[in-house]
Amino acid sequence: MMTPPASPVTAAKMELGVRKVLSVDSEDMKVLIVGAGIAGISLGLALRKANIEFHLFERAPALERVGAGIQLSPNATRVLGYLGVLDSLLGKIVHPGRHRFVDWKTGEAMLVTPLGDLVRETFGSPYAHAHRADLLEVLEGAVDLSACATMGAEVTAVGQRDTGVWLEVNGKTVQGDVLIAADGVRSRIREALFEPVTPRASGCMAWRGLTPADVIADLGFERDSHIWMGPGRSVVIYYVSAGRLLNWIGIGPSDGETEESWTTEGTVDEALAEFEGWHPSVRGLIERSAAPYKWALFDREPLARWVEGRIALIGDAAHAMLPYHAQGAAQSLEDAWVLARALESAASPEAGLMRYAALRQPRTRQVQEASRAAERLFHLEDPREVARRNARFARAQAAIGDGFPPGQEWLFAYDAEKAVRGTDDAWQTLAWRS
Repeated sequence: MMTPPASPVTAAKMELGVRKVLSVDSEDMKVLIVGAGIAGISLGLALRKANIEFHLFERAPALERVGAGIQLSPNATRVLGYLGVLDSLLGKIVHPGRHRFVDWKTGEAMLVTPLGDLVRETFGSPYAHAHRADLLEVLEGAVDLSACATMGAEVTAVGQRDTGVWLEVNGKTVQGDVLIAADGVRSRIREALFEPVTPRASGCMAWRGLTPADVIADLGFERDSHIWMGPGRSVVIYYVSAGRLLNWIGIGPSDGETEESWTTEGTVDEALAEFEGWHPSVRGLIERSAAPYKWALFDREPLARWVEGRIALIGDAAHAMLPYHAQGAAQSLEDAWVLARALESAASPEAGLMRYAALRQPRTRQVQEASRAAERLFHLEDPREVARRNARFARAQAAIGDGFPPGQEWLFAYDAEKAVRGTDDAWQTLAWRS
C-alpha cells in the first residue's frame, strides 16, 4: 500500500502514542469514522442501511459504557427506529408520563407537560429514558464492532487529496473517500483542521448518581421526568434500566477544580452538602445513591463550519452543548442519519457533506443556544426574577393546557428522514417559541 503525501488542502499532525498494529485492509473502506461513541456507531449503522462501506477507529482498547441516564426524545427514538434498533431497546427503557418542573424547596409543580402515550400519538415515536450503557450495548450489537472497528486505534495524522482521504493509525496509513470526526467534545481532528474551539467554563459542575428504585420507594417519585429548580442549582431525576434505577443529575456552582470528565468520582456527602436545604425527597435520593460522578460543565460557541473538503464533524465534535435540554445524544443520532442519507444521494462526497452541514447546523445551533439560556432560567436566585419565571410558567400552562409548549413541538417533531428528503415543510413552520 502506498503512503499518500500530505495534502495541500488539509493535513494535520497530532502528537499521540502508538498502541497496536493495524490489521484492516484499507482498500475495502469507503468512510473512515474516528470515534466509536453514540455518534460514530450510529453513523456506521446508518451507512450500512445506505449500503456504504465504513470502518470505525476507536482510541480506547475497549468501549467503556460510562455515564448513567440518557433521555431519548421522539426525534431520537425515531432515528433509532430507522436504524433498526429501537425494538431491541424497548425492554431496557422507561416511558415517562410527564415533564414536571418543580420548586426546589416545596416540591410544588410549576409546569407539567405530557410525555407517555400522548407523545407517541402526536409525534409517532416514544419518549424514553435509558441507561447509556443499555443504549450503547444495543448499538454495538447491531453494528458488530468485531467486523468493522479497530480498537486501540491511535490516529496520529489525517489529511486529504482530490481523490480521497487518509489517516495514519498505529503506524499504518489507511485510505478512504470520506473521513468523519466523531471523536467527541475534545475532538483532536476539529482542533487540528477546523477553527480552534476554546471551552468556556459555564461556572457550573454536574453530579450524576444512580439509586436503586426499591430503596427510595417511600420518596414518592413517579415515573416522570422531574426538573427541580433552585437558587443557583437544579436537579433532574428520572428512572432508567426498565425502572430498576433512579437516575439523578445535580448541577451547581463549580468548585474550580473538577475537570470536564465523566470518570471523576465524588462522594455522597459532597453532593448532599451542595444541596443543603433542598426538599427531603431530593436529599433522600442522593443520600441512598451509589457514589456519584462529577464533572465541570464547559460551553462552546457554535462552529462556523463542519466540513473541509471530504472531512466533516459529527456529534459532540461538531456541536457540544450544555445538558439542560437533554439533547446531546438526540442531536448526534439526527446527525448520523442525515449524514448517511446525504452521502447516499449526493453526486459527490463533497456535495453530500456540504448538504449534511447545511441541513444540520441551523438546528443544532438553536439547541445549543436554548440549552445555554435554560441554565440561567433553571438557576435564578433573585426573588423577583424567580417570581417572573414562575408567572411565565403559569401563563404557559394556561396556554397549552394538557398539550405541548412550542419548544417541545419544535424538538420532538423533527424527522431526520424528512429533513434529508426535503419533505419537512410542516416542521419548518414550527419555532422554539411562538
